[in-house]
Amino acid sequence: MKKDFAKLNYYEMLDVSPDAAFFEIRHAYNAALQVYAHDSIVSYSLFSLEERKKILDLLEKAYLTLINAQERKKYDNELAQAGVALHGGKKAPAQVPKSIYDIKRWTGPAVSPKKTNKIILRESVEESEKIRGILSKPEISGSDLKEIRNELGVPLEKITQETRVLLDYLVCIEENKINRLPAEAFLKGFVKAYLKSLCLEPADEICARYVRWLESAGKTGQAEEK
Repeated sequence: MKKDFAKLNYYEMLDVSPDAAFFEIRHAYNAALQVYAHDSIVSYSLFSLEERKKILDLLEKAYLTLINAQERKKYDNELAQAGVALHGGKKAPAQVPKSIYDIKRWTGPAVSPKKTNKIILRESVEESEKIRGILSKPEISGSDLKEIRNELGVPLEKITQETRVLLDYLVCIEENKINRLPAEAFLKGFVKAYLKSLCLEPADEICARYVRWLESAGKTGQAEEK
């Protein structure tokens, strides 16, 4: 991953002004997901899976900080202490290096990848020893699914956009919050959509192993029920 990106502050990462409204931050984050995600043609041509994962992790951290009023205020104070002027300050904003890595300003010819986004994701699943190990388990928990998603570097919000499943439900699934899960009829559909979004197959079988874990966890109290 280009070192310059990691050195940017959160506003520069999302390409928004320091006084941007929350809806502007959400819009910028969603736009960034489309640029750096697995199904991005330009992203595919310029970044490896590991590089995209690191960039997406940084973007997610920036988004979660700036979308929270208290965390954003704290972060702004940290920037101010570091000498970065915000909200009308006289100091000019840092200049982002112009390079082929500056995808938002990419003006080159369209790139036609040899592989589609789903093929790339499927190959990533097959090549990961860690993921294969998790998928070989007789029972698969929500935290197992989260571990797989993190290994693939796919933000949860991207799955929400693709599947239309509410983010809160996906969080509850990954965090093993049994008491906050929807009815089983809906839950199975949500889990299968989640699995298909990550190219985890066979979705029906993996979902059945998740339900099996859910039943066991409910009896033994393994899950987080807050």
